[in-house]
Amino acid sequence: MPRANPFALYPVLLASLVLTVAGSAMPAHAQSKNDPYSIIVPEPGSPDSKPEPKPEPWLAPKYKSPRGTREHISVPHPTAPRAPTPPKLPPPIVVPETGRVLPNLPTRRSPSGPHGTESFQDRAARCAHQAGVYGPAAGNPSAYINTCINQ
Repeated sequence: MPRANPFALYPVLLASLVLTVAGSAMPAHAQSKNDPYSIIVPEPGSPDSKPEPKPEPWLAPKYKSPRGTREHISVPHPTAPRAPTPPKLPPPIVVPETGRVLPNLPTRRSPSGPHGTESFQDRAARCAHQAGVYGPAAGNPSAYINTCINQ
């Protein structure tokens, strides 16, 4: 395995040292008072400070309450929500294969249709749940769900 030459880095180090010394020998320029990019602001009241600028004409005026409504705020009283009416259960379902009559189960949540009616999605979810609850008593699950939905 060849060994690296330790003197190969000397020219690079010498060049970087020369550039560092030459860069630090350049004169520094002080900021002028008219520098628009200065982040230092003179203190208020000093001779270098400028008067505060007036608000720009395109800013919206401050809000003024019409006819003093700020003093006459009326808070509406809370109203109690109406109690939901219990959903009406459809009649029992006759299983197509066996002829058994199975009752409909109540829904676990309130129906989401207009005026509290059971929507198609609610009915489909209820029928699929019932098919799982009744299990083999419902016969063919697909036939049971189809009959329940189209009831």
